[in-house]
Amino acid sequence: MPLLVGAFLSAGAPFLKQRQRLSDGIAILTSGAVTGMCAALVFQASGPRSVYWFGGFRPSHGIAIGIDFAAGPLSAGLAALSAFLVTASMMFSWRYFEHVATHFQTLMLIFLAGMVGFCLTGDIFDMFVWFEVMGVAAYALTAYRPEEKGPVQGAINFAITNSAGAYLSLSGIGLLYGRTGALNMAQVSRELSAQRPDGLVVVSFVLIISGLLVKGAIAPFHFWLADAHAVAPTPVCVLFSGVMVELGLYGVTRVYWSMFAKALGHEQVISHTFLVLGTLTALVGAVFCYHQRHIKRLLAFSTVSHAGLFLSGIALLSPLGLAGASVYVLGHAMVKGALFLCAGVVLHRLHSVNETSLHGRGRSLRLTGVIFTVAGLGLADLPPFATFLGKGWTEESAYSHGYAWVTVVFMVSAVLVGGAVLRVAGGVFFGLGDPPPEDPRMAKEAEEEESETEEAKYRTPLSMVVPAAALVVVALALPFFPGFGPSVQRAATRFEDESAYRALVLSGRPPANLRAPLPPGPTGITVADVATGAGSAAGAVLLAGAALFRRRFRSLARFAQHSRAVRAARRLQSGVVNDYVTWLVIGVACIGAALAAALR
Repeated sequence: MPLLVGAFLSAGAPFLKQRQRLSDGIAILTSGAVTGMCAALVFQASGPRSVYWFGGFRPSHGIAIGIDFAAGPLSAGLAALSAFLVTASMMFSWRYFEHVATHFQTLMLIFLAGMVGFCLTGDIFDMFVWFEVMGVAAYALTAYRPEEKGPVQGAINFAITNSAGAYLSLSGIGLLYGRTGALNMAQVSRELSAQRPDGLVVVSFVLIISGLLVKGAIAPFHFWLADAHAVAPTPVCVLFSGVMVELGLYGVTRVYWSMFAKALGHEQVISHTFLVLGTLTALVGAVFCYHQRHIKRLLAFSTVSHAGLFLSGIALLSPLGLAGASVYVLGHAMVKGALFLCAGVVLHRLHSVNETSLHGRGRSLRLTGVIFTVAGLGLADLPPFATFLGKGWTEESAYSHGYAWVTVVFMVSAVLVGGAVLRVAGGVFFGLGDPPPEDPRMAKEAEEEESETEEAKYRTPLSMVVPAAALVVVALALPFFPGFGPSVQRAATRFEDESAYRALVLSGRPPANLRAPLPPGPTGITVADVATGAGSAAGAVLLAGAALFRRRFRSLARFAQHSRAVRAARRLQSGVVNDYVTWLVIGVACIGAALAAALR
């Protein structure tokens, strides 16, 4: 549907050129309809996992001869989330861009089609194809203002690094096809489980997940993300941070549990590898986030940090860990989408995203400031946000596996990221404290960001504020939906049942009604979870206050601005794509060496 409507909008561009509101309305209705269909699919898939074979080409004697969409509750839920965020972004852009070419709506709908197809497909090659459809649209949207140098450079860095990751995944898929003679994930799983894994299987796994980790912005593959976020239009950043990065991690999870889990074994080795990558990413992203003054880059690095936290939950290889990561993704998508939309309002009204020069200038944007602050508290995992619920489940799972230190990583990341966002809220919207010291490099980056709009800069249309407020409300309300917690955990348990998935796709046998027990307490949240959530939010507030009133906390301010480690880390974000590809090669080599040594 999105592809058909996108083609219609593109073909009718001459007619719609002077009717922007009509093309906007068609695009919004289309994404809204897709959201509704995916939401209905979530409820349908809550029973036996639904499988649709295109053209009616069903498996014969256990051999897949067609292409399928296999929609489980988690995959359908992620597709619904993608469509919902596209709808919110399109509503925001209704009055954001006073003059916009028709190809903006076309690219957004292509982007939507790629995300939904990626979530639902049961074919590993089609998964690659759908992600590249999404990627091509994303590169074009990043460079939506080609007359400026920044968007073009950011899009090039984005395209080259992600294309390199795509080549890795495609190479791994080729090796897998050569070994199994199949591309359907259920059939590949059956073929791999029937034989002892050798070096070729391990290499194919490493190549496929490495390409997906690049798209998931996991360190050391994360450098492209800040460059793309800093220059992409604000409505597009909502999708990049809210769901595109998470789709890369969903791909890692889907590839592992649908094809390789039983064949590879060695769960502890794989768990430790993912945990190391997740922890490194969470801490690196949080440190970079706190030291940013460019608001969109700051939010981009917070996404890097949260991507590491999501991977840490996935790395536990347990239903509760996966359920926690899933809820965390939902909550993060809502609050991060709201934060980017608020940043768009600031850019629309004040023509800048430089935290230093904006100090105190956002006092007139009272409602935007309130939404930004509340969303910042959600990013710091304050109860009862969905981010807090997902964090609590993940920490419970980590503790049961003997990884109590994961709670410390989550708290440190939440304090740094939440503190950075609340520092921006306090300084820009409420004028608290003193203007932060100017960093010449960051000032240059921030001032290069020009306003994305040309008219109506003396008022904020409701179409810009309402989507941001709605996202925050959803993030707060999610944990209170009846049956939300048990439903997500049942979905996670089913997602990790590789044998049931094979039986359903290849033989049509529905899975058993699996249940995963919640940890103690209502909705699975314990007193310790509430204490750590409230503690991380309080720490973020204190850190933001220390940064705003730094004259009273000189040692902290001096560390924040002059730490040698921080200055050295900044040099890694060079903006030179050659450096990023070099880190990509180093990262793949390290992951490959670690897994090859352990799984031989």
